[in-house]
Amino acid sequence: MLNIGLGLVKQVADVAKRAGSQIMSVYQTDFQVETKSDNSPVTEADQAAEDTILRSIREGISDAYPVVSEEAASAGRIPDVSNTAFWLVDPLDGTKEFINRNGEFTVNIALIENTRPVLGVVHLPALDKTYVGARVGAFLMESGGKRRDIACRAAPADGLTAVVSRSHRSDDIDELLANYPIRSEISAGSSLKFCSVAEGSADIYPRLGRTMEWDTAAGHAVLRFAGGSVVTLEGRDLGYGKPGFENPHFVAAGPGVKVGG
Repeated sequence: MLNIGLGLVKQVADVAKRAGSQIMSVYQTDFQVETKSDNSPVTEADQAAEDTILRSIREGISDAYPVVSEEAASAGRIPDVSNTAFWLVDPLDGTKEFINRNGEFTVNIALIENTRPVLGVVHLPALDKTYVGARVGAFLMESGGKRRDIACRAAPADGLTAVVSRSHRSDDIDELLANYPIRSEISAGSSLKFCSVAEGSADIYPRLGRTMEWDTAAGHAVLRFAGGSVVTLEGRDLGYGKPGFENPHFVAAGPGVKVGG
């Protein structure tokens, strides 16, 4: 079992914040948007943030574990992660939100051990908020250095609050949510949706569209250590290190919300 203490957690959070500063430098300019081979958008902020994270992990934290990062993977640079712990990095999750300038984009850094996320940092550069999940706990660090513990709430007796993707809503989501006592809905971008469940402002987040492991790992860790879970539609824990790094459909939820099975 990896020894993940508060010192390492703070180091990773600092790396995410440095990447966030790179992103905000681009955010304030008239940046260009390009299209990758999978038709997803990319900007210079994605690459600048990734470069900062990869360098900071290898030189400032540890080069003991391989790093799987979105932009490098898109270019075909994918290390062998079989039989080893590894990092999963999405340098700019929510590129569409970044392009739309709504502030709901994140920096995601996670550490995976035995297919499970054991550390996750989700940093929101535009809001100067950083969510963290690890064995030492789940907490939110806000501007000014304030830190508070976060935890999922028990499923409310009067109905659940669902958080849904701002950019990827579908009729299938409506059909799935019809199986639950949904009282209200909120929309959000990027891995912020996991964090909404982790801090108790929502109870369930379903995702039926295509996602990659680097999209979900950090938010999964935050939610896991806040008392929630991320499972497939069959009720199995979402795992990492899968061939191709593509996720099946999943539901993230707080305690007491049954999925599948």
